[in-house]
Amino acid sequence: MESTVRRTSRSYVRPAADTPSGSLELSAVDRIVEMRHMVRSLHRSPARVVREALAKALVDYYPFAGRLVDGAGGPATARVECTGEGAWFVEAVAGCSLEDVAFLDHHPFAIPADDLLPDAAPGVQPVGIPLMMQVTEFTCGGFVVGLSSSHTLTDGLGAGQFINAIADYARGLPKPRVSPIWARELVPSPRKLLHLGPSPGPPTSQFRYLTVDLTPDSVDRVRSQFHAATGQRCSTFDVAVAKVWQARTRSLRLPDPSVPVTLCFFANARHVLPKDDGAGAAGFYGNCFYPVTVTAEAGAVERADVAGVVGIVRDAKAQLATEFARWAAGELAAEEAPYELWWRHEPLFVSDWRRLGFLEADYGWGTPLHVAPLAALQFMPVALIVAPPTPRRGVRITTQCVEEEHMPAFREEMKAPRE
Repeated sequence: MESTVRRTSRSYVRPAADTPSGSLELSAVDRIVEMRHMVRSLHRSPARVVREALAKALVDYYPFAGRLVDGAGGPATARVECTGEGAWFVEAVAGCSLEDVAFLDHHPFAIPADDLLPDAAPGVQPVGIPLMMQVTEFTCGGFVVGLSSSHTLTDGLGAGQFINAIADYARGLPKPRVSPIWARELVPSPRKLLHLGPSPGPPTSQFRYLTVDLTPDSVDRVRSQFHAATGQRCSTFDVAVAKVWQARTRSLRLPDPSVPVTLCFFANARHVLPKDDGAGAAGFYGNCFYPVTVTAEAGAVERADVAGVVGIVRDAKAQLATEFARWAAGELAAEEAPYELWWRHEPLFVSDWRRLGFLEADYGWGTPLHVAPLAALQFMPVALIVAPPTPRRGVRITTQCVEEEHMPAFREEMKAPRE
């Protein structure tokens, strides 16, 4: 289907009341150069009052109405200028119903994703605007909210918190249920272990999309196998990440089984910060995640059943608090620096979007039917774990992690029955 989306209005939405001015310093994690990109996602939900609610939320979250600017040292010393210029907001209409485009349930979408995301504001670098949003109304009365937010300003949990603040105002609440906390200075800053220079050129890999739904029964089967083998319980996340890592490793057909393969997943680190420093409290919306890395021989990952790979993943998860503390104290060697993984394209990067808060954002017409994150960096092999569209249950894995030559094998591995 050709796109039937027509953008009808473009403007900045400014805070609904006066907000503080001046500069805000970002945390050391915020300033990692590779974080300077926009995170894009589509949210199937009604949002007739989004614009007014956004203006109110920008009073509480006024940095989103400012601009990201480079400091004297370039992007590695970026800061937020609280100018109050506003978020970029686009209104659009689609000449079809959501049913006509299969509720945007399949990739590639029947409507190009770029048509549902905000186009760039004129004369401004997109990475300098913390927030851009497009609301597209369909003939059935449904809406798609296309969101593009700066990873420099917030991580997934923080972005979900901000979206819920908009939803709270849209429902008529007098203030957001969660009050925002800046507190960037309280995030650890072992500067010698953070890459603060320009990145090398990105790899030229062309990774292809594949989306697979794991049913509740298939997930429970692996969880039961793991419990029978170890006496321990595992989560749906453990099963999903183990499945995709093993499927990718097998599909690559590496000639040497002793070659190491690496998995990286981004874990919320708020709970391992000191309890009294503010950054670990509810309301902190800056970047506060830690890349948990898992490395094993390719042959070991290929030969194991999925429950066995779950064990490898869980062993790494158990080390989160210890490894984060070592990193925060500056005890890691340079080659161990966790955030340096952005320099490499071999690891499989996994991000779990199910509990970021996007699915709970209720603008007054109920929660979204579906949230579809879009891969931000084309050269990174990624797997995004999301909830399947309502009312389906289970877990959806959206991947962009193998090239065309490996896609047939990867597709078969992802859809293969559980061992």
